[in-house]
Amino acid sequence: MSAYRPTIGLEIHAELATSSKMFCACKNEPEGSAPNVHVCPVCMAHPGALPVANKEAVRQVLRVGTALKAKLADFTEFDRKSYFYPDIPKGYQISQFEHPLVAGGTLAGVAVTRVHLEEDTARSSHTAKEGVSLVDFNRAGVPLMELVTEPVIHDAETAGVFARELQLLLRTIGASHANLEKGEMRVEANISVSKDDTFGTKVEVKNLNSFRSVERAIAFEIERQSKLLDEGGVVLQETRGWDEGGQRTFSQRLKEGSADYRYFPEPDLPKLYRSEIPEFSDEALRASLPELPWERRSRYVSLGLKESDAVFFAGSHARSTFLDAVIEELGGDTSLLTTAVNYLSSDVAGWYAKSEKEEYEGFLPAQLIALVRLVSTGALSSRGAKDVLPHLLSGGGDPEEIAKREGLIQVSDEGALRAAVEAVLKEHADVAAEYRAGKESSLQFLLGMSMKAMKGAGNPGVLKGLLEEALKA
Repeated sequence: MSAYRPTIGLEIHAELATSSKMFCACKNEPEGSAPNVHVCPVCMAHPGALPVANKEAVRQVLRVGTALKAKLADFTEFDRKSYFYPDIPKGYQISQFEHPLVAGGTLAGVAVTRVHLEEDTARSSHTAKEGVSLVDFNRAGVPLMELVTEPVIHDAETAGVFARELQLLLRTIGASHANLEKGEMRVEANISVSKDDTFGTKVEVKNLNSFRSVERAIAFEIERQSKLLDEGGVVLQETRGWDEGGQRTFSQRLKEGSADYRYFPEPDLPKLYRSEIPEFSDEALRASLPELPWERRSRYVSLGLKESDAVFFAGSHARSTFLDAVIEELGGDTSLLTTAVNYLSSDVAGWYAKSEKEEYEGFLPAQLIALVRLVSTGALSSRGAKDVLPHLLSGGGDPEEIAKREGLIQVSDEGALRAAVEAVLKEHADVAAEYRAGKESSLQFLLGMSMKAMKGAGNPGVLKGLLEEALKA
């Protein structure tokens, strides 16, 4: 066990899913069909061009704050954050400093410091072969939410859980698509280690583009800093990147402090008073929120789902929507719900994981319910249902018709089943004698042989009863 206590704070940026950019009317489509098509004098920083704040972007950040049970500012303003970078056309970024939209709140048990709004940068690409750098301004000015946690995280796993929960929240309320692989959500981790409750020297690891990278980069940095201190070295306050191939962090530059950015209020944008805008009232914001992920998980558990299943279904909009439709159709029949959930979380999830289809594409809640009802009435065995599902998922149709076509409908006719039982007992008279002598496990063998004689179509409950009856004779 390490002698050092790690302390981690997260800074997470998420591009908001508004129709236009943050300070102009350009289309918010950073992944445009061609570079530099969604641009105008404002987001290209032409002299004299004036910004206008995106009202919907402000509302979405306030909705996030409402979900976090945070304090929403009545007075807020935008600031200029000065620093040079090739893909920031103005030479400064319009952000928020002293008066963020949101302060406080918690998520996944982690305290949040603030949530504020700013504009995204353009995107640079570097071509080693030609030796040139290109800049695409489609992303310049896209509304960007930044959430900062308190430095209260002490392990990589907790940081990963928080980032996943934030992504789920943003998607649930429709604030952001939050795809890490597309850069719509970017995670930065501030990490320090110390031998007591004080903070060590903070190192920032930037632009982690997967949850696994977040956890691995934090774990690596904790180990690197601890080893460096053990060897008598000094941890520098710096910004580091993450090398996915080498599974290591690497130095990029010394870390700036807030004074280096020379924040001052943005003179081209008016101050904002939330109380003057009806859509930004506490009541309106609360009414705009759907069922939140943790509320949905709690509801699923109350319906009898296991905690792991509740997490699984609440963790995806497609899965929760499908399950809610199943719940509504069943009308509170929890016995059938348990069976339906078992098929969805195992067989159905496994099939889609290997398929090129989108989850639940071509699959209807009514089809699952019809399948479950066949099992509950004994018309189809659980094994038979598992055989029907691939046909149902790949080509659709009616579960009962598929089961009949595949010869999977269970036979419950006692006459046919009794004939199979008599034949099995005659063929395996020695096993029958063992059962009568007290070896109860022999019954399972005889039941298996009877099912085989019926080519898997015999009702196992009826077969078992007939076997027990015959063995007592």
